[in-house]
Amino acid sequence: MRRSKRPFLLLTAAVVLAVTAVGLYLFQPWRLFTTERVVEEAPPAAVAQQDATGSGPVTGTFVSHAHTTEGSVEIYRVVGGKTVLCLTDLRTADGPALRVWLSDQPVHRDGGGNLDDGEHLDLGRLKGNEGNQNYPVPAGTDLRKFSTVTIWCERFSVSFGAAELNGAA
Repeated sequence: MRRSKRPFLLLTAAVVLAVTAVGLYLFQPWRLFTTERVVEEAPPAAVAQQDATGSGPVTGTFVSHAHTTEGSVEIYRVVGGKTVLCLTDLRTADGPALRVWLSDQPVHRDGGGNLDDGEHLDLGRLKGNEGNQNYPVPAGTDLRKFSTVTIWCERFSVSFGAAELNGAA
């Protein structure tokens, strides 16, 4: 008696299809070829206030971690008591589940895996992987606790790039 190979082939095809679907969902390989450019204006100089020390905004320059990342960051206190984090001339890879974080961990140039070890504050989804973009910092946030801004990939727990903040908050 000969057994049919059809059930085995159907099962194999179903498993391959399921693994492919999960892989595409997790890795989103098409993002290697996509760019989302954002152009937002920074707070006008007339409304940006110097910090309490009079030294101006808190600044930093990105270093690359998991992906090449370039650009700078400035944190302004704006008239009315609001605080805004501005990413300027950002260029990084597109990826799944990218977030903008403030972290209390130092920036290591050889990798950014430590940035989720301590305290961090999620400012929201990265609006685009290129350009200028602004993120409001929640009221009451003590910026003295945070020394780093990172583009963090939640899906794979890696930093695409990070900037060490210079200047008093």
